[in-house]
Order: sequence, then structure tokens, then C-alpha cells
Amino acid sequence: MSARIPTHLTNADLHSHSNVSDGTLSPEDLAARAHAQGVELWALTDHDEIGGQRRARDAALALGLGYLTGTEISVSFAGETVHIVGLGFDADDAALQAGLAATRGGRLARAHAMADSLARAGVGGAFEGALRYVGNPDLISRTHFARFLVETGVCNDTYEVFRRFLTEGKPGYVPHQWARLGDAVRWITQAGGVAVIAHPARYKFSPSAEYALFSEFVTHGGRGVEVMTGSHSEPERLRYAETADEFDLLASRGSDFHSPTESRTDLGALPDLPGRLRPVWEALEHRIQRP
Repeated sequence: MSARIPTHLTNADLHSHSNVSDGTLSPEDLAARAHAQGVELWALTDHDEIGGQRRARDAALALGLGYLTGTEISVSFAGETVHIVGLGFDADDAALQAGLAATRGGRLARAHAMADSLARAGVGGAFEGALRYVGNPDLISRTHFARFLVETGVCNDTYEVFRRFLTEGKPGYVPHQWARLGDAVRWITQAGGVAVIAHPARYKFSPSAEYALFSEFVTHGGRGVEVMTGSHSEPERLRYAETADEFDLLASRGSDFHSPTESRTDLGALPDLPGRLRPVWEALEHRIQRP
């Protein structure tokens, strides 16, 4: 990356998923797509999993991409599932590995319950169908069920799936108790990384509950928020830029890319961060792995 270019203009994509969790591309193919899309700094952030990190890093460095370790941890907070992205941590940290393994636990039982709920709604064979899309059965998720519902013609696309199924009050929805916010932030920070609140506009919090989330996050040592992400509208980007200012948080940028056919935003295609914000990668310069 050129030192003459302001760091907020770096084409960083620090939120994406491979088939190690619920993406459709391998870590190697994802790295190649990021490179082709002009990404300069990349992180693979699979859900509650770091099993693809070595492959992602090796592929990125071979292509000349800067790389940061990453994961996306599922957290339960005020009745909602919140996602915390971890960046720049030591992937060999034992406490982080144990915490992620504990968070993954229970997904299989939840998946069976989701399939039973769908069967009662007239959609049979959902568990076996979802498994066809799973690279790692420990990480079976709603996304895998969504792909099955599209494949079988129950829904036209994954957006319709989540309008009709798999969300609270709809067939196939089964709540799960994830990690605690403080634990997730601690696993990341004690492994040398930075914790970031992912796509904050997606959570259905009241203003007071959202303020509580950010306040508690900072108290636990969280340091960043995704301002530019694939699911944020322009007003939401402006809103969370202001939130970053209010809580003195580092700003992150990531597409949340899962699949060439499903994702709204391709790797590297987001607007630049506002120049007044400090990019999270500035604070992680010493953790970036370079070719």
C-alpha cells in the first residue's frame, strides 16, 4: 500500500466468509476474488471459526494482498444476536480457540430443531438438505437452510427465505444462546486483536438498548465499529460514522461477502471511509501480514 495515499482510502475489506463457515467459496477462491476486485487489505472472518485462517493468509500473501486474521463471533445481548468481528489476533491463542469452540457448540442440536419446525410447516428433509451446503457440520446455520429452501423452489431467493422463514415468529426459527459480549471481546483482545461491532444497523434495538450495547462494548475493551458494510444504506453509514465519533471508536469497512450469487455487495466495492474517522487498520498496522 502506498504511503502517499491517505490510509482511509485503502481498499480494505475486513468482513467476508468462506465455505469454512457459511460462504460458498473456498478461502483460496475468496482471496483470488478479493485480489481481482482491487482489495489491498483483506480479512477472512468466518463465523465462530478460525480454521480457514492459514489457507486464507497463504493465498492472500501469494497474490500480494495484505492480510489480517479475522473471525465473527455470535453474541447474545438484550434478546438479540449481535456479531462481533475480531481482527488482527493471534490465531494460535488457546483461550480464543476454546471460546470459539464453545460458541460453536449447540449449532447441530439447533439445526435439528429448525428442521423439525420447518417440517411442521410442510417443508420436509430440511436438515439433510441444509447439510449438502455445509463444509463444516459444526457450523450449520440458517444460511445453509436458506440455500436448501431456494434449491427446492420453496422460495425464489434467500431474501424471500428470511421474509417467510427462519426469523423470529416464522417457521424454522429457533433461538440460541451465544457467547456473552464481554467474553467475546476478551477472547479477541487478549489474543492481541481488536474487537469490532459488525453491521450495527441490522440489530432491532431501541435507541436506549443500542446505546447500552455500545457502552458495554467499550467498557469491555471493544474498540471498533463497522461503518461501511454491505447491508448499510447511505443514511446508516452516516449514522454510524457519528456513532464512531461519539464513542471514540475505530472505523471498519467490510462487505460481509458470502457468495457471488447471494451477496448485495462484492468484495472491495464499498465507499471509502470518511476521512475524519480513524481506520481500524491503522491501529493494527503491526498485525498486518504482508507479502
